Amino acid sequence: MKPGRRALGIAASDRDQRSHLAGAVVRADRAVDGFVFGTCTVGGSDATAAVCDMFDRLDREDLGYIFLSGIAPAWFNLLDLHAIHDHTGLPTLSVSFETSPGLADAIRDAFDSDAVVEDRLATYHAQPDRRELSVNDDTVFVRSVGLDPDEAGGVVRAYTPTGGRPEPLRVARLAARAGAAERAER
Repeated sequence: MKPGRRALGIAASDRDQRSHLAGAVVRADRAVDGFVFGTCTVGGSDATAAVCDMFDRLDREDLGYIFLSGIAPAWFNLLDLHAIHDHTGLPTLSVSFETSPGLADAIRDAFDSDAVVEDRLATYHAQPDRRELSVNDDTVFVRSVGLDPDEAGGVVRAYTPTGGRPEPLRVARLAARAGAAERAER
Protein backbone atom coordinates (compact mmCIF):
# COMPACT_ATOMS: atom_id res chain seq x y z
CA MET A 1 0.00 0.00 0.00
CA LYS A 2 1.28 3.47 -0.85
CA PRO A 3 2.33 5.39 2.28
CA GLY A 4 0.21 8.41 1.29
CA ARG A 5 -3.04 6.44 0.95
CA ARG A 6 -5.61 8.01 3.30
CA ALA A 7 -8.36 6.53 5.41
CA LEU A 8 -11.08 8.17 7.48
CA GLY A 9 -11.45 6.54 10.89
CA ILE A 10 -14.56 7.30 12.96
CA ALA A 11 -14.94 6.59 16.67
CA ALA A 12 -17.45 7.66 19.33
CA SER A 13 -17.45 8.79 22.93
CA ASP A 14 -20.82 8.82 24.72
CA ARG A 15 -21.89 11.58 27.10
CA ASP A 16 -25.42 11.77 28.43
CA GLN A 17 -27.88 11.65 25.50
CA ARG A 18 -25.33 12.49 22.77
CA SER A 19 -22.46 10.50 21.40
CA HIS A 20 -19.59 12.65 20.20
CA LEU A 21 -18.12 11.33 16.97
CA ALA A 22 -14.66 12.17 15.72
CA GLY A 23 -13.28 11.41 12.31
CA ALA A 24 -9.54 11.37 11.70
CA VAL A 25 -7.95 11.29 8.27
CA VAL A 26 -4.76 9.28 8.59
CA ARG A 27 -2.31 8.22 5.91
CA ALA A 28 -0.95 4.69 5.78
CA ASP A 29 2.40 6.10 6.95
CA ARG A 30 0.64 7.33 10.16
CA ALA A 31 0.57 11.02 9.26
CA VAL A 32 -2.65 12.66 10.50
CA ASP A 33 -4.15 14.77 7.76
CA GLY A 34 -7.46 16.16 9.02
CA PHE A 35 -10.39 15.93 11.43
CA VAL A 36 -14.16 16.16 11.34
CA PHE A 37 -16.64 15.99 14.21
CA GLY A 38 -20.29 15.10 14.62
CA THR A 39 -22.85 13.75 17.04
CA CYS A 40 -25.56 11.15 17.16
CA THR A 41 -28.20 10.24 19.71
CA VAL A 42 -27.44 7.67 22.39
CA GLY A 43 -30.02 4.92 21.80
CA GLY A 44 -31.22 6.62 18.62
CA SER A 45 -31.09 5.61 14.99
CA ASP A 46 -29.09 8.44 13.45
CA ALA A 47 -25.49 7.10 13.57
CA THR A 48 -25.37 6.11 9.88
CA ALA A 49 -26.67 9.53 8.82
CA ALA A 50 -24.15 11.23 11.13
CA VAL A 51 -21.24 9.33 9.57
CA CYS A 52 -22.45 10.19 6.06
CA ASP A 53 -22.80 13.85 7.05
CA MET A 54 -19.26 13.87 8.49
CA PHE A 55 -17.93 12.40 5.23
CA ASP A 56 -19.78 15.07 3.21
CA ARG A 57 -18.57 17.94 5.39
CA LEU A 58 -15.00 16.68 5.24
CA ASP A 59 -15.21 17.03 1.44
CA ARG A 60 -12.08 14.99 0.68
CA GLU A 61 -11.58 13.26 -2.66
CA ASP A 62 -8.33 11.60 -1.58
CA LEU A 63 -9.80 9.07 0.84
CA GLY A 64 -9.41 5.39 0.08
CA TYR A 65 -11.24 3.74 3.00
CA ILE A 66 -13.69 4.33 5.82
CA PHE A 67 -12.85 2.67 9.15
CA LEU A 68 -15.55 2.48 11.82
CA SER A 69 -15.00 1.53 15.43
CA GLY A 70 -17.59 -1.25 15.77
CA ILE A 71 -21.14 -1.11 14.43
CA ALA A 72 -23.06 -0.09 17.53
CA PRO A 73 -21.83 3.22 18.90
CA ALA A 74 -24.11 5.19 21.16
CA TRP A 75 -25.96 2.31 22.83
CA PHE A 76 -27.22 0.31 19.84
CA ASN A 77 -27.44 3.25 17.43
CA LEU A 78 -26.40 0.85 14.68
CA LEU A 79 -24.21 1.71 11.73
CA ASP A 80 -25.32 0.36 8.36
CA LEU A 81 -22.07 -0.42 6.52
CA HIS A 82 -23.89 -0.95 3.21
CA ALA A 83 -25.54 2.48 3.40
CA ILE A 84 -22.24 4.16 4.31
CA HIS A 85 -20.46 2.38 1.44
CA ASP A 86 -23.25 3.35 -0.98
CA HIS A 87 -23.13 6.99 0.17
CA THR A 88 -19.34 7.38 0.13
CA GLY A 89 -18.41 5.00 -2.67
CA LEU A 90 -15.52 3.82 -0.47
CA PRO A 91 -14.70 0.43 0.98
CA THR A 92 -16.11 0.48 4.51
CA LEU A 93 -14.61 -1.54 7.35
CA SER A 94 -15.92 -1.97 10.86
CA VAL A 95 -13.30 -3.10 13.36
CA SER A 96 -14.14 -4.31 16.85
CA PHE A 97 -11.73 -5.40 19.52
CA GLU A 98 -13.51 -7.90 21.75
CA THR A 99 -15.04 -11.31 21.30
CA SER A 100 -18.81 -11.20 21.40
CA PRO A 101 -21.73 -13.59 21.10
CA GLY A 102 -23.37 -10.95 18.92
CA LEU A 103 -25.77 -8.11 19.62
CA ALA A 104 -29.14 -9.69 18.89
CA ASP A 105 -29.97 -10.71 22.47
CA ALA A 106 -28.66 -7.42 23.87
CA ILE A 107 -30.84 -5.47 21.41
CA ARG A 108 -33.91 -7.49 22.43
CA ASP A 109 -33.16 -6.77 26.10
CA ALA A 110 -32.42 -3.07 25.60
CA PHE A 111 -35.70 -1.92 24.02
CA ASP A 112 -39.33 -2.30 25.06
CA SER A 113 -40.84 -1.50 21.67
CA ASP A 114 -41.21 -4.49 19.34
CA ALA A 115 -41.01 -2.15 16.34
CA VAL A 116 -37.68 -0.68 17.52
CA VAL A 117 -36.29 -4.16 18.22
CA GLU A 118 -37.36 -5.42 14.78
CA ASP A 119 -35.85 -2.38 13.06
CA ARG A 120 -32.52 -2.71 14.92
CA LEU A 121 -32.35 -6.45 14.34
CA ALA A 122 -33.04 -5.98 10.62
CA THR A 123 -30.16 -3.50 10.38
CA TYR A 124 -27.90 -5.70 12.49
CA HIS A 125 -28.59 -8.89 10.55
CA ALA A 126 -28.06 -7.10 7.21
CA GLN A 127 -24.42 -6.40 8.09
CA PRO A 128 -21.63 -8.67 6.89
CA ASP A 129 -20.37 -11.29 9.30
CA ARG A 130 -17.45 -10.48 11.59
CA ARG A 131 -14.22 -12.20 10.69
CA GLU A 132 -11.46 -12.76 13.19
CA LEU A 133 -8.14 -11.27 12.11
CA SER A 134 -4.69 -11.50 13.69
CA VAL A 135 -2.94 -8.15 13.61
CA ASN A 136 0.54 -7.98 15.06
CA ASP A 137 0.09 -9.84 18.37
CA ASP A 138 -3.58 -8.91 18.78
CA THR A 139 -6.90 -10.20 17.47
CA VAL A 140 -9.55 -7.92 15.98
CA PHE A 141 -12.89 -8.61 14.33
CA VAL A 142 -13.60 -7.08 10.93
CA ARG A 143 -16.72 -6.57 8.84
CA SER A 144 -16.29 -5.07 5.40
CA VAL A 145 -18.32 -3.84 2.46
CA GLY A 146 -16.62 -3.08 -0.84
CA LEU A 147 -13.64 -5.40 -0.22
CA ASP A 148 -13.37 -9.14 -0.07
CA PRO A 149 -12.32 -10.47 3.36
CA ASP A 150 -8.70 -11.09 2.35
CA GLU A 151 -8.34 -7.55 0.98
CA ALA A 152 -9.97 -6.17 4.13
CA GLY A 153 -7.43 -8.01 6.29
CA GLY A 154 -4.58 -6.53 4.27
CA VAL A 155 -6.00 -3.01 4.61
CA VAL A 156 -6.46 -3.35 8.37
CA ARG A 157 -2.90 -4.62 8.75
CA ALA A 158 -1.50 -1.84 6.52
CA TYR A 159 -3.03 0.81 8.80
CA THR A 160 -1.98 -0.95 12.04
CA PRO A 161 1.78 -0.49 12.46
CA THR A 162 1.78 -1.55 16.11
CA GLY A 163 -0.73 -3.15 18.45
CA GLY A 164 -4.17 -4.11 17.23
CA ARG A 165 -5.98 -0.81 16.70
CA PRO A 166 -5.75 0.67 13.19
CA GLU A 167 -4.19 4.12 13.34
CA PRO A 168 -7.24 5.96 11.90
CA LEU A 169 -9.39 4.50 14.70
CA ARG A 170 -6.77 5.09 17.39
CA VAL A 171 -6.50 8.78 16.50
CA ALA A 172 -10.28 9.18 16.08
CA ARG A 173 -10.86 7.57 19.48
CA LEU A 174 -8.47 10.02 21.15
CA ALA A 175 -10.17 12.96 19.45
CA ALA A 176 -13.68 11.73 20.33
CA ARG A 177 -12.77 11.32 23.99
CA ALA A 178 -11.09 14.72 24.16
CA GLY A 179 -14.02 16.42 22.45
CA ALA A 180 -16.59 14.77 24.71
CA ALA A 181 -14.58 15.67 27.83
CA GLU A 182 -14.19 19.28 26.69
CA ARG A 183 -17.93 19.62 26.03
CA ALA A 184 -18.73 18.08 29.42
CA GLU A 185 -16.67 20.78 31.14
CA ARG A 186 -18.75 23.57 29.59
